[in-house]
Amino acid sequence: MAFMPCFYVPKRINVAIMLFMACLLSYMMRVNLSINIIAMVDDSSTNENGTVEVLPDYGPRYNWTQSDQALLLGAYFYGYLITSLPAGTLAEMLGARNVAGYSCLVAGILTALTPAAAAWDKYAVFAVRFLIGFLNGVVYPCCHSLVSKWSPPDEKGKFVASLMGGTFGTVITWPISGVIIENLGWRWAFYAVGIFVVIVVAVWFYLVADTPAQHSTISLKEREYIENSLGNTLSSKKKWPPYKELVLSMPFWSLMFLHYGSMWGLFFLITATPKFLSEVLGFNLSSAGFLSSLPHVARLICAFGFGAVADWIRRSEKCTITRMRKIFCLPSHILPGVMLIILAYFGRDPYVCVAIMTISLGFNGAATASNLANSQDLAPNYAGTLYGIINCVGTTPGIFSPLIVAAFTKNENTIDQWHWIFIIGAAAYILPALFFWVFGSGKIQKWNEVQTTESREDIVNTKL
Repeated sequence: MAFMPCFYVPKRINVAIMLFMACLLSYMMRVNLSINIIAMVDDSSTNENGTVEVLPDYGPRYNWTQSDQALLLGAYFYGYLITSLPAGTLAEMLGARNVAGYSCLVAGILTALTPAAAAWDKYAVFAVRFLIGFLNGVVYPCCHSLVSKWSPPDEKGKFVASLMGGTFGTVITWPISGVIIENLGWRWAFYAVGIFVVIVVAVWFYLVADTPAQHSTISLKEREYIENSLGNTLSSKKKWPPYKELVLSMPFWSLMFLHYGSMWGLFFLITATPKFLSEVLGFNLSSAGFLSSLPHVARLICAFGFGAVADWIRRSEKCTITRMRKIFCLPSHILPGVMLIILAYFGRDPYVCVAIMTISLGFNGAATASNLANSQDLAPNYAGTLYGIINCVGTTPGIFSPLIVAAFTKNENTIDQWHWIFIIGAAAYILPALFFWVFGSGKIQKWNEVQTTESREDIVNTKL
């Protein structure tokens, strides 16, 4: 009798894949309204000959103004802002697996209920989007908490890159939503996401555990490898985060500013790109959805590339972690800002605009080796808490950017109105990077509160 050979798949790979999927789900629920809303609103216009342009029948259309649309697009981020702050602490106290899993499940159900809310009232849509954001606010801090417990130090770059699942969620959601809308109507663009979320969450609960020690099928060899590689930078005891020390920590403030700049560029492209491509550059919904996803494809590919390079630098000890983080600010922040300045002054051809935005966000994939990884450097015990706080602040561009776009395009929506929008985005990228170059650090901070055998040069107490 023949037996199939058994291959052991490292459980940390399964966890990394599910981290990717959790972030993917979060962004699918976050960005689907950005393109769906184009098919949901009645923006009929009159041609030069006096006839009213007939809009495609993708389902019911609602008389929502530009301000209404900005409010609905920002609703997710209002809710997200609230739970991002305590999410890391919740993950560290209650377990990241359950906090993230159940939150995604309920958010997926609410996503499927969005068409019913739209039929009722625009404020019902606002409430649903607010709740979806409220629930999804815990996902990324939970993922960072899991990374701190599952990732060996020399695999940290690739583990953090797995959190780019959100980027892939954007990549697939916009073009797929465009196709679904044109063939089945905009309602199914919400239903499909909700169904997919429920399926993935079931797999999440089957494959993920909070720590290697709690995983039921992990091999002893892999468990010991992970635990030994982490050494005593992690504590098994649940501790209240050192908020006072955080407030006084200059490396933490510089990380927060750096993350804010990265999130401004990302959220601006998430909320505004479909609108810019469809209404300013004149692409149809399918093309707008596909072209909107290209910058995020570039970001995803570059993220894994930059993450792998960061891991190689760390293994080879070519430079200190602090220097490495600062070097990677060049591609993650400075170059994207420069590309937005170029777009502001030279972006007139539609395909040139798409190319510049793609290059800009592609470089920002290096965030996996700068702002996205730095919370793991400063305090492995509180990586979820640190990321929760910086992500809370970093969420505010999701609220501000639609309002800024609405303000600049209130009377006229042409490429000239978008000039200053791009300049603001460039400044948001570049200025935080300059601040991080001066005050940022990659060393474990004293307030990590664990005993360690590392040299005092690796454990510092840097205060304001």
